[in-house]
Amino acid sequence: MRDPPVTTEIVTILDDDSDLQPYELSQLDVLESESIHIFREVTAELERPVLLFSGGKDSVVMLHLAAKAFYPGRVPFPVLHVDTGHNFPEVLEYRDRTVERLGLKLIVAKVQDYIDDGRLVERADGTRNPLQTQPLLDAIAQGRFDAVYGGGRRDEEKARAKERIVSLRDEFGQWDPRNQRPELWDLYNARHRPGEHVRVFPLSNWTELEIWRYIARENIELPSLYYAHERDVFQRDGMWLADGPVSRPREGEEIVRKLVRYRTVGDMSCTGAVESDATDVSGVIAEVAATTLTERGATRADDRLSEAAMEDRKKEGYF
Repeated sequence: MRDPPVTTEIVTILDDDSDLQPYELSQLDVLESESIHIFREVTAELERPVLLFSGGKDSVVMLHLAAKAFYPGRVPFPVLHVDTGHNFPEVLEYRDRTVERLGLKLIVAKVQDYIDDGRLVERADGTRNPLQTQPLLDAIAQGRFDAVYGGGRRDEEKARAKERIVSLRDEFGQWDPRNQRPELWDLYNARHRPGEHVRVFPLSNWTELEIWRYIARENIELPSLYYAHERDVFQRDGMWLADGPVSRPREGEEIVRKLVRYRTVGDMSCTGAVESDATDVSGVIAEVAATTLTERGATRADDRLSEAAMEDRKKEGYF
């Protein structure tokens, strides 16, 4: 004779005066969780990831999230920087110090090497940001990297708003905005054919303001030029450019001493500063919350070359 089925009923009794509160995640917690999930999923699926790390705020936050994703172990992939040769010294010093602190392998692809041996030619306007594409693609090919983590955010620029979190690049490193995969239910399709690779953007759903609030919450150190400081600058096309060896004023452009900070860092010849008295994170957050311009639209001359400047470069293999 078979035993009768056993039915178990679990009853939870809470007193009327219970002080239990529903568990809720803040917006920053949700974004952090999503980014960590992306790192873990893609790294588990692919063989040779690499993370683009320039020392800029977005790549700093991305690296911080990667370190959290794989803690207590080390970040299980190297970091790659495409050095234009026109980078801010403060940023390069911060990059090297951070890599050493975390025990990471740093790969540097130098635009200057390509200019020196004739593979690239210096632009007439002196801007080297558009010259980063070929060194980047060569570094990916030489390292046989099949996933490249980048710090792009959808709120930065309209071409970046078209990107999926996992974005396929063909065997030439090129991007086709019409050929993108659906990403339903947080499922990321990183499959690709030999010779292709994927670009992965863990910060896609973050905004500039959320980046800064996260920096404040996590007490993340940044290069000093993100905060207000005195610098010799001159005005061109509505932007304050730093006076230096790679960015000199033209006739009629006056050098003045200003209290400025940088919202984004890159090639000194095309990255503008903004007037600011924000000397700490809270001051920056207040400024960013009040602005109506993205950091690229306000401070990157290379994005003003045409209406589709960023999209054209991305199609060729740019970040």
